[in-house]
Amino acid sequence: MPALASHRKTRSRTVKTSPAVGFTTAALASVTLLSTQSANAAPAEPKPSVEEVQKKVDDLYRQAGTATQKYNKAKEATEEKRREVDELLDDAAKRTDKLNESRRELGTYAAAQYRTGAVTPTAALLFADSPQAYFDQTQLMDRMTDRQRSVIDDYETQRAAAAEQRAEATKSLESLTRSQQALRTSKQDVQAKLAEARTLLSKLTAEEKARLAAIERKQEEEARRKAEAKAKEEAEARAEAERRRQEQEQNQGGGTGTDTGSDTGSGSTGGATYAAKAEKVLSFARSQIGKPYVWGASGPSSYDCSGLTQAAWKAAGVDLPRTTWDQVKVGQRVETKDLLPGDLVFFYDDISHVGIYIGDGKMIHAPKPGANVREESIYYMPIYGSVRPA
Repeated sequence: MPALASHRKTRSRTVKTSPAVGFTTAALASVTLLSTQSANAAPAEPKPSVEEVQKKVDDLYRQAGTATQKYNKAKEATEEKRREVDELLDDAAKRTDKLNESRRELGTYAAAQYRTGAVTPTAALLFADSPQAYFDQTQLMDRMTDRQRSVIDDYETQRAAAAEQRAEATKSLESLTRSQQALRTSKQDVQAKLAEARTLLSKLTAEEKARLAAIERKQEEEARRKAEAKAKEEAEARAEAERRRQEQEQNQGGGTGTDTGSDTGSGSTGGATYAAKAEKVLSFARSQIGKPYVWGASGPSSYDCSGLTQAAWKAAGVDLPRTTWDQVKVGQRVETKDLLPGDLVFFYDDISHVGIYIGDGKMIHAPKPGANVREESIYYMPIYGSVRPA
């Protein structure tokens, strides 16, 4: 009996330890499973640095600038097509009035012919008041026949012209619809780029925003140094030109000589004339400083880059196209080293930005969303080229 009791006690201890062993095994399996899932899970993307955010935002703003020029071009085309369609519809309405008039006249002759055609010439002679009256009636009908042919010819001409104008108006309406679709697409593209840029900036902490501002100040300082170097170069060039002018006067025995330095804007544009226009351009541009950049705007309360340059040159009596892509084709191309106040400076390989040169390596421009019209170094962005509007 004692042996049996001992055996039962041992078996009881064995049964009590089994759940603990099972729990431990399950826990180890769970840990292994979690470890496997963690290993297979995709790592979280690291937060972009402030420098990466700045680069991305600047790129988005540049893309938005390109999309803005597409919008401006589509808007210009849409307005032009709308004017064309309105003119065609007006002409078509006038042509329809002429057609209706020809139709009424033709109907009058047709009715007269019907009335006279029901009576034979012999009966007409019998019913006439006199032979002379019959003769007069016959002559009148002969003349009416000639007029009828003329009316019919005119009617056919008016009808063909009206049909042609209706077809042209229909074609222009289809073109207008395409322009309007391009306008909507460009607008959506601009809005998408700007929204993405705002989202990136909104995720920055206060400390990161401060660092971003510091980076931008550093870039502005670098651009300012380049502008100062440009201003020094221009001053030295003017001094050298003046020295040569004085030497030339001395060599000519004190004569008036030829001023080789004062007419730096001479050429196809005419130095004095261009300088007078440029003065008006700069006066207008300076009066716009502080007004906000708004994409697609051309004044008077806000501007995009090409809207500002267009308005400024219009103040000088020169009509520029609406987009940077068309403005760069107007006037005389000039090297950066030969820039004069009033010249237009274009930026980036896609020619998506433009500013008005004011001298000393600086310009007035409408920079980007969230910024106002201001003076800034032309070296803040990569220069594509420059033109001197005629």
